Amino acid sequence: MNQFTELLETFGQVETNARLKDMTTLRVGGHAEFVSYPRNMFALAQLIDFLKKNNVPYKVIGKGSNLLCSDDDFKGVIVKLDRTMNHWYIDGQRLLVEAGSSIIALSVFAARNGLSGLEWASGIPATIGGCIFNNAGAYNTSMRDNVTKVLILDNGDFRWISNEQCEFAYRSSVFHKKTDWVICAAEFELINKDEDEIRQTMDDRKKRRLESQPLEYPSAGSVFRNTETTNAWSLIEVSGLRGMSIGGAQVSVKHCNFIINKQDASANDVKNLIDLVKSKVELKTGIRLKTEVEMFNWNHTKIPHPSKR
Repeated sequence: MNQFTELLETFGQVETNARLKDMTTLRVGGHAEFVSYPRNMFALAQLIDFLKKNNVPYKVIGKGSNLLCSDDDFKGVIVKLDRTMNHWYIDGQRLLVEAGSSIIALSVFAARNGLSGLEWASGIPATIGGCIFNNAGAYNTSMRDNVTKVLILDNGDFRWISNEQCEFAYRSSVFHKKTDWVICAAEFELINKDEDEIRQTMDDRKKRRLESQPLEYPSAGSVFRNTETTNAWSLIEVSGLRGMSIGGAQVSVKHCNFIINKQDASANDVKNLIDLVKSKVELKTGIRLKTEVEMFNWNHTKIPHPSKR
């Protein structure tokens, strides 16, 4: 064990040379030199401060459900919140939730307590933090509709920001601009409703997902953003790309806006297929699709080994 690993362990559990494909729902990517699971929010704040002061590259993630990690190894620290920062507290119609909490588990908990508002999220394999970052949503509802405020870590200090300050928009938020801010927790305000009615809605949507989405394969969910007037899947369909493959990656036959890891795909397979879809759709329709997935570790910059700084 080297000195850098020992220092990281003062903030929580540490893994070394961990596979990024095991941390993302697409199941692609190289290795992360270090993965840190901070014990709690205060350890997280201390860890981020330590990494910044020592110029160590880092990336804060939850379940990696919206990440396309490159095949290159990441010479830095992945800060993973879903193992430890996953608690929540209920106070009437309000829920205070840590950022590493599963949105699926939270939606089930809300249903058991007769609280409605998160039915749309019952099939999204993401954390609260990731959902807030991208203003995740479905069925004409999104995080914007239920989040009242968000606790952030900003330059070493914790502070709350309001729903309005989050600047929620379609698959976007202020956190896309404020990349140094770390989402730590959020407060939700839900409404009382009959538990059976909530569960019926969730069951109906689960059935719909099973029928329309390729859930049997690893993926990052919807890859491309809808335009203001057209669903991305229909543009991909009309461009003749349903079932198109590169290597082990495929445009899903079941749902054109999913790119699946059908057979041991590499990150390059997925990235090349995304680029092909963009170019073919633009050639056919004149519309340049934008991605929902976040590209990580694709700049190929040589970074000094953290333990040698």
